[in-house]
This record gives sequence, C-alpha cells and structure tokens, in this order.
Amino acid sequence: MVNVQWSMFNEKTYRFFIYILIMFTSVSVRAQVGDHRSDFIIGVNGGYVLNRVSFDPTVKKKWHGGSSFGVILRYTCEKYFSAICSLQGEINYARLGWTEDIETSTDTYSRDLDYIQMPLLARLAWGRELRGAQFFFQLGPQVGYYIGGKDHRGGEWSDATLALRPNRVTAQYDLPVQRKFEYGLTGGLGVEISSKIGRFAVEGRYYFALSDIFRNGKGDAFGRSANGAIYIKAAYLFDVIRTKGVERK
Repeated sequence: MVNVQWSMFNEKTYRFFIYILIMFTSVSVRAQVGDHRSDFIIGVNGGYVLNRVSFDPTVKKKWHGGSSFGVILRYTCEKYFSAICSLQGEINYARLGWTEDIETSTDTYSRDLDYIQMPLLARLAWGRELRGAQFFFQLGPQVGYYIGGKDHRGGEWSDATLALRPNRVTAQYDLPVQRKFEYGLTGGLGVEISSKIGRFAVEGRYYFALSDIFRNGKGDAFGRSANGAIYIKAAYLFDVIRTKGVERK
C-alpha cells in the first residue's frame, strides 16, 4: 500500500517540476518582447520558521519554531506591461524539525533538523522600481541538505509512558535522518520598499517538501515523513548593476 501511494506521489512530484520548468521558460520568452532589464541585486535575509513533519502513520504534533538566514541573488530581466520579472536564487540556513503533542503522559519530545536550503524562484512584482513600494509574488523549486540535528526529551520516558503513545507510534525516536537530501516547492508573497539606502522587504513563504526524511519502503516504519514550513522573513538588498537608459516608474 505504501509503495502504491508513493508511486502516485512521485507522479505528482514530476508534474510539479514540469510546471515550474514551463513557468521559467515562459518568463524567459517574455523577456524578448517586454521592456528589457539587466539588473543585478544582492542582499541578506533572516527570519523565523514554523515547521511540521507530516508522518504516516500519524504522529500528533505542534508547530516547531526555528530560525533562518542567508543570502539573496536576484536578476531582473524585464518589465512586461506592469509586471517586473526576475529570477531569484538564495542560499539559506534553516532550523526545521517537529515538536510532539503528547497528552497521555508528562513526556515531552522535539527534534531540531538543520538544513542548508537553496530555492530558485520566478519572481513577479508590481509597483515602483525605485523610491517606492512594490508588491511581489514568487514561486519555484527548492533543494536542501540536512547538516545536523538534536533531540530534546523530558518527562519520565519509561516503557509505560511510551506504550501510551497514540497509535503506539514510537519508531521516530530512534531513527536518524536517513535521507539527507530533500527537494520540494516553495512560494510566497511580500512587499519591498526601495529607498536611497537600499531595499527593504518582508515576506511570508510556505515550503512543501516532496521528499521524506526517513526511508519509506515496504518494510520501513513510515510511508511519509516530509517537512512543511512557514517562513516569516525580512531582507535588506542593494543594487549592484542597474541597466542604464531605461525609464523607471
């Protein structure tokens, strides 16, 4: 049953990435007919992450909080009617993980999962390019690599309390991360303000992992164990290269 579900899930994964490829190709083609730009912007970002790991069989959880920070590289290729079209790449550190909601005893458990993440985003923005505000939407694939983690346990932690776990699911406690490489889809909405001293942005973003942190074969403990994260991010950016001879509004 797990293998059938995973085959169906992989098919959805391929469809997601085909969609993203089409979207990137569309942006590139439109760059040939819009108002051309060749702007390059760099910056830094930081924020807070709320993550949950989706388990099958189910493990009851709360949101797990962590930090995120990194660097941003953005290339703006055109202004197509009112939409400013860009490609944005990032290299980020993020602390993901899960916190269990254990109601049957005084036991507590959470695990930190530290990742290096690299999203590649198609970005569309509307508003002022300089000296003003713009609203933006961005979407694209993301890959990540697990670099370490830590367990946090509290309470009695005896055979008796473990036997009271919902569904008697306890395999996650002794399993190391078996699949360090992960991939998924991420997207967000935000506002960016351009000023004389640089660009300031705030964004809300969601990441949906299409891969699992544990093996999911027929004899394995879990058929699904994937990250799903909400990011609240702030960024500071500045222009490195700005196309000359272009009218900007």
